[in-house]
Amino acid sequence: MTQAPMTQTEDVLQTAAQWRAAGEQVAVATVTETWGSSPRPAGSQMAITKSGRMAGSVSGGCIEGAVADAAMKTIENGTPQLLDFGVSHEKAWEVGLACGGKVKVFVERLN
Repeated sequence: MTQAPMTQTEDVLQTAAQWRAAGEQVAVATVTETWGSSPRPAGSQMAITKSGRMAGSVSGGCIEGAVADAAMKTIENGTPQLLDFGVSHEKAWEVGLACGGKVKVFVERLN
């Protein structure tokens, strides 16, 4: 019997769990909704540690930097956040989207 390869989400969660087991403080970000163009589909995840390690992807470009910043705040205060990024087609490339669209990302601390 062969085991199916892990999905990107399972990989990120496994990595996050390993980091947490090693004593790292970790937050997990999950794409909850997309509209229009988005490099990653709903369900995509990224794990971020307080020491700055990251695994996975929720979008790319400036959005991931903003998500990492929000993750640091969530690690510190424990308060989950729902981030909403939306841009016009004209501004899309500046923030890392292929063209205009919306992305919602939920960030929570892994306890």
